Amino acid sequence: MASSKDLEAKRDRLRQVLNAVVSREEFDRHEIMSLCQENKSIFVSNVLKQLSAEHLLGIVKSDGPRAAPRFAWIIDRNQFDAEQWIAERLNGGNQVQQAPKEERPRERLLEHGAAALKNGELLAILIRSGLRGESAVQAGQRLSKHFEHRLHELPDYAPSELKKISKAVSEVAFCQIMAGVELGRRVAEACAESRPKERINSTKAAIAYCARHFARLAHDARQEEFHIVTLDTKLQPIQSHRITVGTLDASLVHPREVFKAAIRDSASSILLVHNHPSGDPTPSRQDHEVTDRLKSAGELLGIRVIDHVIVASEETVSLAEYA
Repeated sequence: MASSKDLEAKRDRLRQVLNAVVSREEFDRHEIMSLCQENKSIFVSNVLKQLSAEHLLGIVKSDGPRAAPRFAWIIDRNQFDAEQWIAERLNGGNQVQQAPKEERPRERLLEHGAAALKNGELLAILIRSGLRGESAVQAGQRLSKHFEHRLHELPDYAPSELKKISKAVSEVAFCQIMAGVELGRRVAEACAESRPKERINSTKAAIAYCARHFARLAHDARQEEFHIVTLDTKLQPIQSHRITVGTLDASLVHPREVFKAAIRDSASSILLVHNHPSGDPTPSRQDHEVTDRLKSAGELLGIRVIDHVIVASEETVSLAEYA
């Protein structure tokens, strides 16, 4: 077994090669060797072969019959985690015990809590162990990248489909991932049921609810966003839905899209919400037109529009106050 001194020396050699590789979008072996004179040519070649085998680098067409093959990044090189890759190589591709303690997912979870971990780290903990050439951490990163912006699709995947994304997702790993997903869903459901239901039964309650739940729109959004909150017969929130993004206009906020979400939720009434990125919450003529149009459509469908709230950095207001 290699000593810690030997491992650290190899870590430094790998780091030197990777730093050179990451500094270039396209290169050949001789260019990297010229930047890594302390490493032997065979060591540099082996690192390039490993990166190519893992589909991180690809060989691009070279000019001339004797030209050395040139390499180019297949992935975004700025997103490549060199230190993590080195840790995996030094540990044979299964675990990350040789990685610094602060970089290991389990240790990070124990020290900082699960909420501090990235999706890839959480998946790595569920996968537990990888295969030679692909660690649990690397597998977690692959899954995280694949499901970026569509994590809700993960529970619908079959074992064979996840296996295509990462060969480290064994049958056991698949079961652990799906068990974790289902347990998380049940915990979230239980938390929601245990919270006392709030009622939006007044203008004051509507303003307070939107100030809390749509604070992002008030302070961070750069464009106008139009949302609805669906309500049950007791005026308790069911779900919120984003309908449009862009300047609010009666011709753009179509009743069909608004009430489709309300009908799907079996809502008795709805609350309209949108933001003013300018910070000034004063309702515009278009705001009133949208409200009137949707109230009329709601009357035909038997779904009442109880209020229209505008959130802004200066204040949160109700159109009912300007009636």
